[in-house]
Amino acid sequence: MRRRQFVTLIGGVAAAWPIAARAQQQGQRPELIGWLCLQSPEVSGHLLVALKEGLTTLGWKEGTQFLVEERWADGQFDRLQPLAEELAAMKPKIIVAFPGQPVRAVAKAAPDTPIVFAATADPVASGLVKSLAHPGGLITGISNVVRDVTPKHLELLIAVLPELRRVGFLADSTSTVRGQLREAADRSVVQYKVEEIYEEVARPIEIDAAISRLADGGAQALVVIGSPILIAERQRILKLAAAQRWPVIGWSREWPADGALMSYGVDSSASFRRAAFYVDKILKGTNPSDLPVEQPSKIELIINLKTAKALGLDVPLHLQQLADEVIE
Repeated sequence: MRRRQFVTLIGGVAAAWPIAARAQQQGQRPELIGWLCLQSPEVSGHLLVALKEGLTTLGWKEGTQFLVEERWADGQFDRLQPLAEELAAMKPKIIVAFPGQPVRAVAKAAPDTPIVFAATADPVASGLVKSLAHPGGLITGISNVVRDVTPKHLELLIAVLPELRRVGFLADSTSTVRGQLREAADRSVVQYKVEEIYEEVARPIEIDAAISRLADGGAQALVVIGSPILIAERQRILKLAAAQRWPVIGWSREWPADGALMSYGVDSSASFRRAAFYVDKILKGTNPSDLPVEQPSKIELIINLKTAKALGLDVPLHLQQLADEVIE
Protein backbone atom coordinates (compact mmCIF):
# COMPACT_ATOMS: atom_id res chain seq x y z
CA MET A 1 0.00 0.00 0.00
CA ARG A 2 1.33 3.42 -0.92
CA ARG A 3 2.00 5.91 1.88
CA ARG A 4 -0.65 8.39 0.63
CA GLN A 5 -3.30 5.67 0.54
CA PHE A 6 -2.32 4.55 4.05
CA VAL A 7 -2.57 8.08 5.46
CA THR A 8 -5.94 8.57 3.79
CA LEU A 9 -7.23 5.30 5.22
CA ILE A 10 -6.10 6.17 8.76
CA GLY A 11 -7.63 9.63 8.46
CA GLY A 12 -10.97 8.14 7.42
CA VAL A 13 -11.00 5.73 10.35
CA ALA A 14 -10.17 8.53 12.76
CA ALA A 15 -12.99 10.63 11.40
CA ALA A 16 -15.40 7.76 12.06
CA TRP A 17 -14.47 7.45 15.71
CA PRO A 18 -17.20 8.63 18.13
CA ILE A 19 -16.45 12.12 19.37
CA ALA A 20 -16.50 10.96 22.98
CA ALA A 21 -13.99 8.19 22.25
CA ARG A 22 -11.62 10.61 20.56
CA ALA A 23 -11.96 13.03 23.44
CA GLN A 24 -11.09 10.25 25.86
CA GLN A 25 -8.05 9.32 23.75
CA GLN A 26 -6.94 12.95 23.92
CA GLY A 27 -7.25 12.97 27.71
CA GLN A 28 -10.37 15.13 27.96
CA ARG A 29 -11.67 15.33 31.52
CA PRO A 30 -15.17 14.03 32.33
CA GLU A 31 -17.93 16.64 32.50
CA LEU A 32 -18.50 17.72 36.10
CA ILE A 33 -22.14 17.77 37.25
CA GLY A 34 -23.04 19.33 40.58
CA TRP A 35 -25.82 17.92 42.79
CA LEU A 36 -27.48 19.81 45.64
CA CYS A 37 -30.36 18.27 47.60
CA LEU A 38 -32.10 19.56 50.72
CA GLN A 39 -32.57 16.05 52.03
CA SER A 40 -30.11 13.33 53.04
CA PRO A 41 -28.81 10.45 50.89
CA GLU A 42 -30.91 8.08 53.03
CA VAL A 43 -34.11 9.95 52.07
CA SER A 44 -33.38 10.97 48.47
CA GLY A 45 -30.40 8.93 47.33
CA HIS A 46 -32.66 6.97 44.96
CA LEU A 47 -33.28 10.19 43.01
CA LEU A 48 -29.58 10.62 42.24
CA VAL A 49 -29.48 6.95 41.22
CA ALA A 50 -32.39 7.62 38.83
CA LEU A 51 -30.59 10.63 37.32
CA LYS A 52 -27.47 8.54 36.70
CA GLU A 53 -29.59 5.77 35.18
CA GLY A 54 -31.08 8.30 32.80
CA LEU A 55 -27.64 9.55 31.76
CA THR A 56 -26.42 5.98 31.24
CA THR A 57 -29.41 5.28 29.00
CA LEU A 58 -28.44 8.32 26.94
CA GLY A 59 -24.94 6.93 26.43
CA TRP A 60 -22.99 8.71 29.17
CA LYS A 61 -20.47 6.70 31.17
CA GLU A 62 -19.91 7.69 34.76
CA GLY A 63 -16.24 8.12 35.62
CA THR A 64 -15.02 8.55 32.05
CA GLN A 65 -17.56 10.95 30.56
CA PHE A 66 -19.21 12.49 33.61
CA LEU A 67 -18.68 12.83 37.34
CA VAL A 68 -21.19 13.96 39.96
CA GLU A 69 -20.10 16.13 42.87
CA GLU A 70 -22.72 15.58 45.58
CA ARG A 71 -23.84 17.92 48.34
CA TRP A 72 -26.62 17.00 50.80
CA ALA A 73 -28.11 19.42 53.33
CA ASP A 74 -29.68 16.68 55.50
CA GLY A 75 -32.88 18.71 55.87
CA GLN A 76 -31.08 21.80 57.21
CA PHE A 77 -32.01 24.91 55.26
CA ASP A 78 -29.14 26.96 56.70
CA ARG A 79 -26.64 24.60 55.04
CA LEU A 80 -27.94 25.16 51.52
CA GLN A 81 -26.13 28.40 50.69
CA PRO A 82 -22.69 27.27 51.97
CA LEU A 83 -23.06 23.99 50.07
CA ALA A 84 -24.10 25.86 46.93
CA GLU A 85 -21.01 28.05 47.28
CA GLU A 86 -18.83 24.93 47.54
CA LEU A 87 -20.29 23.58 44.32
CA ALA A 88 -19.93 26.91 42.53
CA ALA A 89 -16.23 27.03 43.43
CA MET A 90 -15.73 23.71 41.64
CA LYS A 91 -16.98 25.21 38.34
CA PRO A 92 -19.33 22.40 37.27
CA LYS A 93 -20.78 22.51 33.78
CA ILE A 94 -24.28 22.11 35.19
CA ILE A 95 -25.94 21.71 38.59
CA VAL A 96 -28.97 19.56 39.39
CA ALA A 97 -30.86 20.85 42.43
CA PHE A 98 -33.93 19.68 44.36
CA PRO A 99 -36.41 21.02 45.50
CA GLY A 100 -36.98 24.77 45.06
CA GLN A 101 -34.86 26.08 47.94
CA PRO A 102 -31.62 24.49 46.69
CA VAL A 103 -32.34 25.81 43.18
CA ARG A 104 -32.46 29.36 44.53
CA ALA A 105 -29.29 28.81 46.56
CA VAL A 106 -27.44 27.57 43.49
CA ALA A 107 -28.76 30.40 41.30
CA LYS A 108 -27.35 32.89 43.81
CA ALA A 109 -24.00 31.13 44.18
CA ALA A 110 -23.46 30.32 40.50
CA PRO A 111 -25.52 32.79 38.42
CA ASP A 112 -23.78 31.80 35.18
CA THR A 113 -24.18 28.03 35.59
CA PRO A 114 -27.11 26.12 34.02
CA ILE A 115 -29.43 24.53 36.59
CA VAL A 116 -31.77 21.58 36.12
CA PHE A 117 -34.50 20.77 38.64
CA ALA A 118 -36.93 17.86 38.95
CA ALA A 119 -40.11 17.28 40.97
CA THR A 120 -40.14 20.95 41.98
CA ALA A 121 -43.53 22.44 42.80
CA ASP A 122 -44.73 25.18 40.42
CA PRO A 123 -41.47 26.79 39.25
CA VAL A 124 -43.43 29.71 37.76
CA ALA A 125 -45.15 30.66 41.03
CA SER A 126 -41.82 30.15 42.81
CA GLY A 127 -40.12 32.60 40.45
CA LEU A 128 -37.61 30.06 39.17
CA VAL A 129 -38.72 30.43 35.53
CA LYS A 130 -40.79 32.98 33.59
CA SER A 131 -43.12 30.36 32.12
CA LEU A 132 -43.20 26.63 31.47
CA ALA A 133 -42.93 27.10 27.71
CA HIS A 134 -40.23 29.77 27.88
CA PRO A 135 -38.10 29.46 31.04
CA GLY A 136 -36.18 32.58 30.04
CA GLY A 137 -32.87 31.94 31.77
CA LEU A 138 -30.42 29.26 32.84
CA ILE A 139 -32.94 27.25 34.89
CA THR A 140 -35.24 24.53 33.54
CA GLY A 141 -36.35 20.96 34.24
CA ILE A 142 -39.33 18.89 35.38
CA SER A 143 -42.16 20.50 37.35
CA ASN A 144 -44.34 18.87 39.98
CA VAL A 145 -48.14 19.13 40.01
CA VAL A 146 -48.61 18.35 43.71
CA ARG A 147 -51.29 20.99 44.29
CA ASP A 148 -53.50 19.38 41.63
CA VAL A 149 -53.77 15.94 43.25
CA THR A 150 -55.30 16.92 46.61
CA PRO A 151 -58.88 16.22 45.42
CA LYS A 152 -57.75 12.76 44.34
CA HIS A 153 -56.37 12.13 47.84
CA LEU A 154 -59.80 12.75 49.34
CA GLU A 155 -61.52 10.70 46.65
CA LEU A 156 -59.25 7.74 47.44
CA LEU A 157 -59.71 8.05 51.20
CA ILE A 158 -63.49 8.22 50.87
CA ALA A 159 -63.47 5.16 48.59
CA VAL A 160 -61.88 3.19 51.45
CA LEU A 161 -63.61 5.04 54.30
CA PRO A 162 -67.10 6.11 53.08
CA GLU A 163 -68.07 7.42 56.55
CA LEU A 164 -65.17 9.89 56.55
CA ARG A 165 -66.31 13.28 57.83
CA ARG A 166 -63.27 15.11 59.25
CA VAL A 167 -59.91 15.12 57.45
CA GLY A 168 -56.61 16.31 58.85
CA PHE A 169 -54.02 17.93 56.60
CA LEU A 170 -50.37 18.27 57.57
CA ALA A 171 -48.36 20.77 55.51
CA ASP A 172 -45.03 22.58 55.42
CA SER A 173 -45.31 26.30 56.17
CA THR A 174 -41.94 26.96 54.47
CA SER A 175 -43.16 25.71 51.07
CA THR A 176 -42.83 28.23 48.26
CA VAL A 177 -46.34 27.27 47.08
CA ARG A 178 -47.87 27.22 50.55
CA GLY A 179 -50.89 29.33 49.58
CA GLN A 180 -51.72 27.28 46.51
CA LEU A 181 -51.56 24.03 48.44
CA ARG A 182 -53.92 25.39 51.10
CA GLU A 183 -56.34 26.62 48.45
CA ALA A 184 -56.35 23.18 46.82
CA ALA A 185 -57.15 21.55 50.16
CA ASP A 186 -59.94 24.08 50.82
CA ARG A 187 -61.52 23.40 47.43
CA SER A 188 -61.30 19.64 47.80
CA VAL A 189 -63.09 19.49 51.17
CA VAL A 190 -65.92 21.57 49.75
CA GLN A 191 -66.10 19.27 46.72
CA TYR A 192 -66.36 16.13 48.86
CA LYS A 193 -68.44 17.68 51.67
CA VAL A 194 -66.06 16.89 54.53
CA GLU A 195 -64.65 19.07 57.30
CA GLU A 196 -61.04 20.22 57.15
CA ILE A 197 -58.49 20.49 59.96
CA TYR A 198 -55.31 22.05 58.58
CA GLU A 199 -51.98 22.19 60.41
CA GLU A 200 -48.63 23.53 59.24
CA VAL A 201 -45.13 23.02 60.58
CA ALA A 202 -41.87 24.78 59.78
CA ARG A 203 -39.53 22.46 61.70
CA PRO A 204 -39.54 18.78 62.66
CA ILE A 205 -39.80 19.71 66.34
CA GLU A 206 -43.31 21.08 65.67
CA ILE A 207 -44.76 17.85 64.28
CA ASP A 208 -45.84 16.20 67.54
CA ALA A 209 -47.87 19.22 68.63
CA ALA A 210 -49.46 19.53 65.18
CA ILE A 211 -50.57 15.88 65.25
CA SER A 212 -52.00 16.40 68.74
CA ARG A 213 -54.05 19.37 67.52
CA LEU A 214 -55.37 17.32 64.60
CA ALA A 215 -56.41 14.57 67.02
CA ASP A 216 -58.06 17.09 69.36
CA GLY A 217 -59.97 18.45 66.38
CA GLY A 218 -61.46 15.03 65.67
CA ALA A 219 -59.56 14.11 62.51
CA GLN A 220 -60.40 10.65 61.17
CA ALA A 221 -57.71 10.44 58.48
CA LEU A 222 -54.54 12.27 57.51
CA VAL A 223 -53.38 13.78 54.22
CA VAL A 224 -49.68 14.63 54.29
CA ILE A 225 -48.89 17.33 51.76
CA GLY A 226 -45.66 16.96 49.79
CA SER A 227 -42.62 18.44 51.54
CA PRO A 228 -38.97 17.50 52.00
CA ILE A 229 -39.28 18.12 55.74
CA LEU A 230 -42.30 15.86 56.10
CA ILE A 231 -40.86 13.11 53.91
CA ALA A 232 -37.72 13.09 56.03
CA GLU A 233 -39.88 12.77 59.18
CA ARG A 234 -42.38 10.31 57.71
CA GLN A 235 -41.61 7.42 60.06
CA ARG A 236 -42.31 9.58 63.10
CA ILE A 237 -45.48 10.98 61.50
CA LEU A 238 -46.69 7.49 60.66
CA LYS A 239 -46.03 6.27 64.21
CA LEU A 240 -48.06 9.16 65.62
CA ALA A 241 -50.84 8.54 63.07
CA ALA A 242 -50.91 4.82 63.89
CA ALA A 243 -51.51 5.69 67.55
CA GLN A 244 -54.66 7.51 66.39
CA ARG A 245 -55.56 4.67 63.99
CA TRP A 246 -55.66 7.13 61.10
CA PRO A 247 -55.44 5.99 57.48
CA VAL A 248 -52.70 8.15 55.94
CA ILE A 249 -52.25 9.13 52.31
CA GLY A 250 -49.07 10.81 51.10
CA TRP A 251 -47.71 12.28 47.89
CA SER A 252 -44.98 9.77 47.09
CA ARG A 253 -44.29 6.04 47.30
CA GLU A 254 -42.05 6.46 50.36
CA TRP A 255 -45.20 6.84 52.48
CA PRO A 256 -46.91 3.47 51.86
CA ALA A 257 -43.51 1.79 51.76
CA ASP A 258 -43.13 2.85 55.40
CA GLY A 259 -46.68 2.04 56.46
CA ALA A 260 -49.12 4.66 55.15
CA LEU A 261 -52.34 3.34 53.63
CA MET A 262 -51.76 4.92 50.21
CA SER A 263 -49.88 7.43 48.13
CA TYR A 264 -50.93 9.24 45.01
CA GLY A 265 -48.55 11.58 43.27
CA VAL A 266 -45.62 12.05 40.98
CA ASP A 267 -43.18 9.21 40.40
CA SER A 268 -40.12 11.23 41.44
CA SER A 269 -37.65 8.63 40.19
CA ALA A 270 -39.19 8.85 36.71
CA SER A 271 -38.89 12.65 36.87
CA PHE A 272 -35.19 12.45 37.66
CA ARG A 273 -34.58 9.93 34.91
CA ARG A 274 -36.24 12.41 32.57
CA ALA A 275 -34.13 15.24 34.03
CA ALA A 276 -31.12 13.43 32.53
CA PHE A 277 -32.48 14.46 29.12
CA TYR A 278 -32.04 18.11 30.10
CA VAL A 279 -28.54 17.49 31.42
CA ASP A 280 -27.62 15.72 28.21
CA LYS A 281 -28.96 18.52 25.99
CA ILE A 282 -27.30 21.29 27.97
CA LEU A 283 -23.93 19.53 28.11
CA LYS A 284 -24.14 19.20 24.33
CA GLY A 285 -24.68 22.93 23.92
CA THR A 286 -28.43 23.58 24.10
CA ASN A 287 -29.40 26.80 25.87
CA PRO A 288 -31.56 26.04 28.95
CA SER A 289 -33.97 28.80 27.91
CA ASP A 290 -34.75 26.75 24.79
CA LEU A 291 -35.83 23.71 26.84
CA PRO A 292 -39.44 24.10 28.05
CA VAL A 293 -40.27 22.93 31.55
CA GLU A 294 -42.09 19.61 31.40
CA GLN A 295 -44.90 18.33 33.57
CA PRO A 296 -44.27 14.96 35.24
CA SER A 297 -44.75 11.98 32.97
CA LYS A 298 -46.29 9.64 35.53
CA ILE A 299 -48.71 9.90 38.46
CA GLU A 300 -48.83 6.67 40.46
CA LEU A 301 -51.09 5.08 43.04
CA ILE A 302 -49.54 2.81 45.68
CA ILE A 303 -51.68 0.90 48.20
CA ASN A 304 -50.49 -0.88 51.34
CA LEU A 305 -52.92 -3.73 52.06
CA LYS A 306 -51.03 -4.73 55.22
CA THR A 307 -51.82 -1.32 56.69
CA ALA A 308 -55.44 -1.58 55.55
CA LYS A 309 -55.77 -4.92 57.35
CA ALA A 310 -54.19 -3.53 60.52
CA LEU A 311 -56.73 -0.67 60.48
CA GLY A 312 -59.62 -3.01 59.74
CA LEU A 313 -60.30 -1.40 56.36
CA ASP A 314 -61.38 -3.06 53.13
CA VAL A 315 -59.81 -1.59 49.99
CA PRO A 316 -62.28 -2.00 47.09
CA LEU A 317 -61.11 -4.43 44.45
CA HIS A 318 -61.48 -1.86 41.67
CA LEU A 319 -59.10 0.44 43.56
CA GLN A 320 -56.54 -2.34 43.91
CA GLN A 321 -56.80 -2.99 40.20
CA LEU A 322 -56.14 0.69 39.45
CA ALA A 323 -53.03 0.77 41.62
CA ASP A 324 -49.56 0.85 40.10
CA GLU A 325 -48.34 -1.21 43.06
CA VAL A 326 -50.03 -3.09 45.90
CA ILE A 327 -48.02 -3.90 49.02
CA GLU A 328 -49.32 -7.16 50.54
